[in-house]
Amino acid sequence: MLTKVFATIAVVITGSILLLGVSDFPSFGDPNSPPNAGVAGSESVSQYFITESYGDTKVPNLVTSVLADYRGYDTMFETVVVFAAGMAIFAILRAVGDKTVRVPDASEGNSFTDGDHSRIIVGTTCRLVVPVIQLFALYVIAHGHHSPGGGFQGGVILGASFIIIALGEDLNAALARFSERGYLVAACIGIIIYAGFGVLCQVFGKHFLDYGVLQPILFTDGPEMARSHSMLGVEIGVAFTVTAIMFALYANLSSRGRLRYGL
Repeated sequence: MLTKVFATIAVVITGSILLLGVSDFPSFGDPNSPPNAGVAGSESVSQYFITESYGDTKVPNLVTSVLADYRGYDTMFETVVVFAAGMAIFAILRAVGDKTVRVPDASEGNSFTDGDHSRIIVGTTCRLVVPVIQLFALYVIAHGHHSPGGGFQGGVILGASFIIIALGEDLNAALARFSERGYLVAACIGIIIYAGFGVLCQVFGKHFLDYGVLQPILFTDGPEMARSHSMLGVEIGVAFTVTAIMFALYANLSSRGRLRYGL
């Protein structure tokens, strides 16, 4: 009972502080707010992004340039949050060393030999559409500079393709293509790729994630194109982590951490 009281007090205090802070925000869509109008006659942040983004990065997609360049720190730690969430689910649910075996119900039978034609149709359809989905996911990742897309969106689509395999067949079939070790390694590699670009910029004497300095090793004709190519690199890193964590969440939640059978 005492724990609930302290929890309620903490929630009330925290909520009051948040509401007090929100009261200082400008009205929604206010054209005179600092983000829209600037401060003391200076150009606003949003106006700078709109007018100067392509010149700075050679990336037509304004959203990608803001997420992966201007606010690259924030996006990197968003990826870290996704990674941490996956590791937390893994740590809580994963039944390491569990030797219990699920005994199938007698009514289940064998889906292919007992005449479960709908199962055959679903499984065959999944095998046909998964390559198309994965190809589209790669397009979304690689073309995020020029059209809606990027590492988060492409990673979700790619992760969903492995979930479809698990739903159309079973979890073991999906794990045969993307094993537990595989998705854990892929999740770590994604973070390393993103942070690696930042560290590489520091090696060349600039700030963390200041991509323009990578021009010599990316063989571009200017620092702007170096920023464009580097953004593609960090988007690939994001895709690695998002793909791996999305499938890891499904694999552990659907099998209660045993990584067998699934739903």
